Amino acid sequence: MVGARAGSGPHGRPVRRVALATDGFGREQDAELPLLVAALRERGIDAAAVGWDEAGYDWSAQDAVIIRSTWEYTGRLAEFLAWADRVGAVTALHSPARVVRWNSDKTYLAELAARGVPTVPTRFIAPGEDVRLPERGEIVVKPSVSAGARNSARYTEEQRDAAEAHVRLLQGSGETAMVQPYMERIVDGERALVFLGGEFSHAMRKGPVLTDTGRVDNERVPHPDLVVHVPDEAERAVAEAALAVLGTAVGPAAGNPLLYARVDLALAGDGSPVVMELELIEPNLFLTTAEGAVQRFVEAVARL
Repeated sequence: MVGARAGSGPHGRPVRRVALATDGFGREQDAELPLLVAALRERGIDAAAVGWDEAGYDWSAQDAVIIRSTWEYTGRLAEFLAWADRVGAVTALHSPARVVRWNSDKTYLAELAARGVPTVPTRFIAPGEDVRLPERGEIVVKPSVSAGARNSARYTEEQRDAAEAHVRLLQGSGETAMVQPYMERIVDGERALVFLGGEFSHAMRKGPVLTDTGRVDNERVPHPDLVVHVPDEAERAVAEAALAVLGTAVGPAAGNPLLYARVDLALAGDGSPVVMELELIEPNLFLTTAEGAVQRFVEAVARL
């Protein structure tokens, strides 16, 4: 191992050991994971992919732990948050535990909106609250803790009864439902802007996921028709505004800057960009689809 080439870790020590946290589903689906491990090792960093729930693993032996593809966490949220707290207490966790807690529930969208960030209008309906849905237009119903369009569906005006039943089903399982207008210009593509080490790295554009109505389908392809995208100034500005809220919302422990972030944008009816999601925990970063992105990720890790 060429340890002299590594970056700086906690207390000024060289970063020599880094764990990329994943899980069973992530190992199967994250094609970038082995490539990142290999690239980090080539850079002189002793990297390994480790299941976040691996029994008896000594996280304190790592100079840094990077959350990469823990994609099953949404079904075990309390356990995952407790894990993040434990790991963050013994080593450098990226993203930090406070960011993980804040970003794991999409109620953060309300905070972004309250701080002036253009955001898809969202109504949150917690268990026990009255179910009041917009009367006009198509809507989307999904749980506030979700990934990959899990348990999400799109409804027309004529399908309001089904939409209400969906909300009540989520409430009955202890989940908060979120209701949003269906963004008609999503046909122009959802934009995903990726930041590495606080700097804009690359962007992708994907097609709509909820292509039909009135149906929950957890087998949908989460990133259909993916192509490289060059964001305009307005898209960059909205993405950067969303990230700027983080220091105030979460506090200095959020890290400055984050190792990675992905800001998902859609176009409003007037063509202006609005935030759909702010992905700070385990987003697909599309590193192999943009030239030089894998190396930029590795260098961001080396600078930790």
